[in-house]
Amino acid sequence: MSSPSPGPLGVFEDPIAGGLTEIVFSIATKVGGAFIETIKDKRQAKTALDRYEAKYRQRYGSVRILGMKQDYPLEQVYTKVKFLDDISIRRFESIQTLEEAYRDGGKRRLSSSSSVPQSGPTVVNQHERLTVLGQPGAGKSTFLRRVGLAAFRGQQKAPLKFDCIPVFLELKRFNPTQIDLLGAVAQELSNFGFPETPEFAAKALEQGKLLVLLDGLDEVPKGILNPAIEAIQDFVTRYDKNRFITSCRTAAHRTDFRGFINVELADFDDEQIKIFIQNWFQTPLDKASQTAQRCWQQLNDERNHAAKELAQTPLLLTFLCLVYNRTQKFFDKRATLYHKALDILLEEWAADKRLEMGDIYEGLNTELEKVLLAEIAYNGFVNDQLFFTRQELTDQINHFIEDTADKPTLPGKDILDAIAEQQGIFVERAEDVYSFSHLTLQEYLTAQYISQDSQLVIDVVNAHLLEDRWREVFLLIPGLLRKADAYLLDMQSVAQRCLSTPKLKELIDWANGATKGSESNYKPVAKRVAAIFIARDLSITLARDIDLELAIVRARDITNARDLARALSISITRDLSSISASASASASGSASGFGHGFSFSAIDFALDFALTLAFDLAGEFKRLNVFEKIDFSTIIMHFEAFKAQTKSNHTLFNNRRELIERINEIWCQALTLNPDLLKLSDHEVENLTHYLSANRLILECKGSAIRVSKNTWDMIENRMLTLWKE
Repeated sequence: MSSPSPGPLGVFEDPIAGGLTEIVFSIATKVGGAFIETIKDKRQAKTALDRYEAKYRQRYGSVRILGMKQDYPLEQVYTKVKFLDDISIRRFESIQTLEEAYRDGGKRRLSSSSSVPQSGPTVVNQHERLTVLGQPGAGKSTFLRRVGLAAFRGQQKAPLKFDCIPVFLELKRFNPTQIDLLGAVAQELSNFGFPETPEFAAKALEQGKLLVLLDGLDEVPKGILNPAIEAIQDFVTRYDKNRFITSCRTAAHRTDFRGFINVELADFDDEQIKIFIQNWFQTPLDKASQTAQRCWQQLNDERNHAAKELAQTPLLLTFLCLVYNRTQKFFDKRATLYHKALDILLEEWAADKRLEMGDIYEGLNTELEKVLLAEIAYNGFVNDQLFFTRQELTDQINHFIEDTADKPTLPGKDILDAIAEQQGIFVERAEDVYSFSHLTLQEYLTAQYISQDSQLVIDVVNAHLLEDRWREVFLLIPGLLRKADAYLLDMQSVAQRCLSTPKLKELIDWANGATKGSESNYKPVAKRVAAIFIARDLSITLARDIDLELAIVRARDITNARDLARALSISITRDLSSISASASASASGSASGFGHGFSFSAIDFALDFALTLAFDLAGEFKRLNVFEKIDFSTIIMHFEAFKAQTKSNHTLFNNRRELIERINEIWCQALTLNPDLLKLSDHEVENLTHYLSANRLILECKGSAIRVSKNTWDMIENRMLTLWKE
């Protein structure tokens, strides 16, 4: 047998334990008769094994799904898998526990399993009988195929610690009139090159020399499922010296085979996603242009956090790689991306697997099912509900059916089972507790439901625009509307209401007046953002409220002028906040520090630092020219005079705050900014944060919209960070 090179991209990276030639020859001698005439010696045994391996690789060693143009070797695209050491649906958790676990975790993953993942080879070596569970598209069949490939490898550094001939059986191919596993094993061996005799299969099984891979228990036609389960259990009992691995979708798993250990495929983590992408983009052109690196970087872009959630599943990660290969981006028109991902789960995956979808489509076609799912998603999302009891879902489905003409004949509980088992749209997270498989799908379906009702769009904008958990829904809606003009105008009206106090209105008015008419080429809204950014920085310095830095970040992101954002990245807040520690360290032996009083050297240090910062900022502002009729060179004169004054009178300031207030006064004089506008209440701070965030969201929604008229957008952009009347 030829010695395959190690597969650096697969689960089993090194050649595994050999001895298969010896096994084939030993079985042949036991069979005797005409068979031994075919395999007279080990050389002929090796030839037969080589032929078997070649045909196995031809049939099971490559993959082509979701419109791929060609087959890909598993070693080229496969990634090391990880298993959970228990089954998440076995955990008897309440909805309240699951909701709390999700919210406390601070992540978008809905799975709450705390099991420690183990590598594929570790699990296979530890257990002679395994049931591999996972959601649709999680990679169960691919894993079983890959185990079979690994069994052909050589003997050194073996991830697998046993010698067995792999036999891969697709259970969906069972003869509905006669379930004959021994005959199926014999047929597979003969199809793949061994002499056509059932005695060889029987002897191999009797000696315990086979690794029997039983793929897709959930794909067995329902009419013969129970007989198939009984046949498998009897077969395993009779030939218990062999190794067995079976696979099944988690939601369809109803029977535990005696002696089998259940393991569940874990969601891909970041390391696996990155490796998968690296494996996928392997052409010379991809390597030269670093496609894999760019794909991984874009997937980690903040704008793509929901797309990355889909990447936890190999099936949908494959889809994302295909999308990126075609468009070189993810985030543009995200609604289209998620629409296609949903269709894959509803239709294409089953079609590619040649699955019989059963009775679910008798009266419940795909489009009607989308309407049903959207209604469930919206009802849950508007009530801040991510997890549902089985009874809740069944009741919603039944109510939907009763209110539908030409209603489906199946009861709600059967439809729920079909959606969970065949499509994986719903996942059972605990006993009789379900969620959507991905939060992204619930968000997309919620947006789909809202977009079909113009009044509901208005109601949702008014009720939820300022809520962070609705952000992804708001970004999806414009991609589902024929024209997003009214939607964006509604958003701007709600955002404007955040300017609810005279002080906030005066601050916005100052930003407009201070920048209006300046000679720079930046858009007016970008100039206003720069002004608000400066003012908020000064305010935070004064209040020492580090939580408000989020507002600055958001304000920076609003501007379309990235150069402006970078130029203004020097944070007065950050630099002045560090003065205290630095000054104390520089004033050796002084225990007073900025908190209680100043040493001479501490004052000098602070003023020198502030003066240096003033030089830097004044230079940037002069270059950018975003303010009108403000000579920033005067700032330098103010600071130099200020420094001379403090040197002649070291008791001028009693504490750090008084020093910072004086520094801010100089900046306010230069910017013609009322110092009182820097002293915002907690409520005003919260409203300004909401206002900046809402404006940023409007910009992003414009980018995800199918169409926005030019006149409408020009009006929206001109209104941003200004006072205007509806």
